[in-house]
Amino acid sequence: MEWGELDLGNCSVAATLALVGERWTLLILREVFAGLHRFDEIADHLAISRRVLTERLRQLVDAGLLERRSYQEVGQRSRHEYHLTPQAHDLQWVLAALLQYGDAHLGDGAGGAPVVLRHSGCGGPVHVELRCSCGHEVAGSEVEPALGPGAVRL
Repeated sequence: MEWGELDLGNCSVAATLALVGERWTLLILREVFAGLHRFDEIADHLAISRRVLTERLRQLVDAGLLERRSYQEVGQRSRHEYHLTPQAHDLQWVLAALLQYGDAHLGDGAGGAPVVLRHSGCGGPVHVELRCSCGHEVAGSEVEPALGPGAVRL
């Protein structure tokens, strides 16, 4: 079976994009990864409409990427914070790859990267790389897709 004969109905890229491919969704996840958990904090920092933020947060909770936790400040009504689930933590490398690409190809380069990722254990810089199971780092130009065991013919 060749690539052109492949039924893309079970494509992992398409499925992931259906989950997080909308611009605001990834930016909301970025905010929560960075430590903003409350609706007003996220809305203010992103300058996003409350309606859009409400809808995207609901979608992320429904998808199992965020969990809603109640909190209440003295004299205020109960509200919600949003926290990453283990499933969302598995997307950290996607955001890191987007950050790394943007720094390398889209930034102005004048003052360096606006955000750097650090390992919480040692403080060292974190980066994303493609690595073969043999242990070698692989350039993007050296990667080729091959049909996997879940491939279905059209």
